[in-house]
Amino acid sequence: MKLSAFAALRAVIRGGTFAAAAVEMHVTPSAISMQMKQLEAFFGQPLFDRSGAHPRPTPLAFQVVQLMGEPLDGLDVLRKESDVQVRGTVRLGIIENLQAVVLPGAVRWLRRHHPGLELQLMRGRSSTLTAALKAGDIEAALVAQSTAGATATLHWTPVAKKALVLIAPPSVAETDVAALFRQYEWIRYDRSAASGTMAARFVHERIGDIRGGMELSSPNAIIAMVSAGLGVSILAITDPALLTCYPVRVIPLGDEAPVLQISLATRKLDADNRLIAALREAVQAVALETALGQ
Repeated sequence: MKLSAFAALRAVIRGGTFAAAAVEMHVTPSAISMQMKQLEAFFGQPLFDRSGAHPRPTPLAFQVVQLMGEPLDGLDVLRKESDVQVRGTVRLGIIENLQAVVLPGAVRWLRRHHPGLELQLMRGRSSTLTAALKAGDIEAALVAQSTAGATATLHWTPVAKKALVLIAPPSVAETDVAALFRQYEWIRYDRSAASGTMAARFVHERIGDIRGGMELSSPNAIIAMVSAGLGVSILAITDPALLTCYPVRVIPLGDEAPVLQISLATRKLDADNRLIAALREAVQAVALETALGQ
């Protein structure tokens, strides 16, 4: 029986629900439920009374946590000694338009707190990096999370949300989205990307058929084209520094704007991996500092 199951049981009792324990343990509630069933099979007795709306710990569950509490606390102390355990390399996939925003702060944080951890970087699209993660070619991926990507084998740590916006040439005074699409050509963002798909759906549902022949895979190039007065576009601006180099008019799309979820994806089998935990801390710390331009 894995020690993580006993830690999960303690988290359930401490948090009161499987959902609260899942947040503490960085796994899904279903994973917590599975661990509890494994423990019950190990002891041959139920650890929870499931007759009510929420499972309630039995006296046996409290006895197990009391017995295992001191060893678990001791292991936690050892795990927090970074000079002992956080040494190694993590292969991280990251989409291009997040590199300038996240990497400097994350690497600085890791060198300050876990100097023994090194990153090997892989660049690509969200779908490509997610596939590489599932295949075991990398250990983590900082990507745009799509509903199709939320598979049972991956754990997703939310990092930031970015609402898609309309960008128009800097001299534009008009703010009506439909009017701007009638006036300018639509410069599309790659529809194989999550935010490109969101933008295309929004345009077709809210605006209808409009002209637009150019489709680019680089948000940087799109912003530069719009800044030059060559069209309008809908995309998520993850690096606001680009707007200094390429000024544009940024127009919010309102309450119904598509929202891009930026997440750190890891494999669930790496839930106890200290290197992955350190990377997750670094990314979350940077996200709190920068809010990805928000």
